[in-house]
Amino acid sequence: MKKYSTFIIISLLSAQYVLAQDTVKQERYNFHFQETTITQSKPSFSAPYTGQNSLSTQGETQSSITSTLFGDAALWKGADVVFNPELSGGSGLSRTTGVAAFPNGETFRVGTTAPAIYIARLYLRQTFEWGKEKDTITDDQNQLAGLKSKRYFTIAAGKYGMADFFDNNEFSHDPRMQFMNWALMDNGAWDYPANTRGYVLGLYTELGQPGWKLRFALTMVTTTANGSVWDAKVLHANTQTIEYERDYELNGQKGTVRILGFSNNGKFGNYDLAIAQNSKAPVVDSTQAYGRHKYGFGISADQYLSKDFGVFARLGYNDGQTETWFFTEIDRSLSFGGVLKGTSWKRDDDELGLAFIGSGLSAEHRAYLADGGYGFIIGDGRLNYSPELVAELYYKINAYQKKFWLTPDYQFILNPAYNASRGPVNVFSMRVHIEF
Repeated sequence: MKKYSTFIIISLLSAQYVLAQDTVKQERYNFHFQETTITQSKPSFSAPYTGQNSLSTQGETQSSITSTLFGDAALWKGADVVFNPELSGGSGLSRTTGVAAFPNGETFRVGTTAPAIYIARLYLRQTFEWGKEKDTITDDQNQLAGLKSKRYFTIAAGKYGMADFFDNNEFSHDPRMQFMNWALMDNGAWDYPANTRGYVLGLYTELGQPGWKLRFALTMVTTTANGSVWDAKVLHANTQTIEYERDYELNGQKGTVRILGFSNNGKFGNYDLAIAQNSKAPVVDSTQAYGRHKYGFGISADQYLSKDFGVFARLGYNDGQTETWFFTEIDRSLSFGGVLKGTSWKRDDDELGLAFIGSGLSAEHRAYLADGGYGFIIGDGRLNYSPELVAELYYKINAYQKKFWLTPDYQFILNPAYNASRGPVNVFSMRVHIEF
């Protein structure tokens, strides 16, 4: 009798599980919106000299704004199309120059501060699923609610951001809701492919299995560093990025580790060749030629220590022989920090974050800047080299129903642009974020 009772209980539980799966609504389409405004101020600081790409020694205040409409619609089984028009405007401090780990992740190196509208994302995604184990997917930006198998293969093609899929650290990835610094939203040493607005044209694939994922992207390259025109010679100008992600538990708390590798290929300039051509005022752009490469790797980990507190760390490296083409001028990167939710002071959705960044340059890149060379982000005309060090502290306030957020933020920058003769710099920020 006991055997039959056990069988009945198991059957009822199985039926409840199947029924619960059947009642999960599969969305056909959704829309979301976000707007983020960041205002940053820095007091004046001392420096014995200033170059073309130096952070201004004068006190200044600058603001940036981005507004994004997220649209996602199902097409046929396993397929959806994502469309995101976006508006951005404003400027970073000193025209977004003078700091490699720049303090505002919502700013771009564009020539005008006037707001502009453009297509941020437009891509087609197809997912093939198998197996009975399912995850429940919630309604979110560029994500339709429903059930998804834990075993799947996804392929997407079009325009997207590499940060949409790669290096997705739990506590340090989103400058609209987490840390604001460039080297905390992504691995600083990963010269990730993007145009001047941060988006790329390419192909993306992901293989998902219970406990791990493997991603790969093949993308195009712009014709100039930090440019907006795509190089049509895709056999000579392209990038490959691969990432392995593994989930695990430590003392009952979830954690994730990610290992990333990349190879960028295109018409890049070479630092040593630029110095050989003109040791007094080298210009790396004058040495550009197809057949140049930049390769590197990154390791990222995040770990909950309790349900309200988590820590993270990143380590990054690139060879640093060819000029920075996409992201920022960091060849060696280390960052780490922690995030604490406000549960203990009865502010469950508030968040306190503290992080540290150490950035360095290759010997070739360092020599180029010391001889008076300029990149597209940094260059003081000379260099008293020292690693660039940044500390960031923020407190995110849930001002209204998880739709309206206020975040005061402070960043301390030592040796901006790797120059011990300049700084230190204090940056004070206020972020206003709305989403629904």
